[in-house]
Amino acid sequence: MRYNIRHSSDFKLNPVTCRAPDVLRHGTGYCYAKSHLLCALLRTNQILAGLCSQQLSLDGTGPPYCLHGMTAVLLSNVGGYRCDPRRNRHDVDAQFTPPIERLALETTLQQEYDLSEIHVRPLTVVVDALHGHDTWHGLLANLPDMSPAGYPADATQTVLCANAMASNLHGG
Repeated sequence: MRYNIRHSSDFKLNPVTCRAPDVLRHGTGYCYAKSHLLCALLRTNQILAGLCSQQLSLDGTGPPYCLHGMTAVLLSNVGGYRCDPRRNRHDVDAQFTPPIERLALETTLQQEYDLSEIHVRPLTVVVDALHGHDTWHGLLANLPDMSPAGYPADATQTVLCANAMASNLHGG
């Protein structure tokens, strides 16, 4: 999936996608949309999964910041494990190597964060950004972000944790 679905800004592809069927139909998506697809595929196969994020610097040197979307999965021998569906390139080497996470992007600056919440549904700020732009470069200029202090800012978001994932998986 990581290589069959191209990252919208890496390949300069439209349209901006959000929902898993649209990502499949158009073969493109930002990290958020690719995470939505991976999460849907995992759930379809009865694997408990949710959505998670990092706050990262756009250029690796400081402001501005944006969210980076990933998928979390419950692995029986590891627990909650983050998977990064972002396509690799010369400066990105994400791997699925449980129990060690090898994410596409690492937090290295003081204002970058790994946000620990695992969400059942996409964050409203992400969905609004994806639906609010028709072109890859329009979204690139307006990537979603939110303050870690206010995360999640939308009180209607359902949040999972590893214990809740395990409880749900075992019928608790």
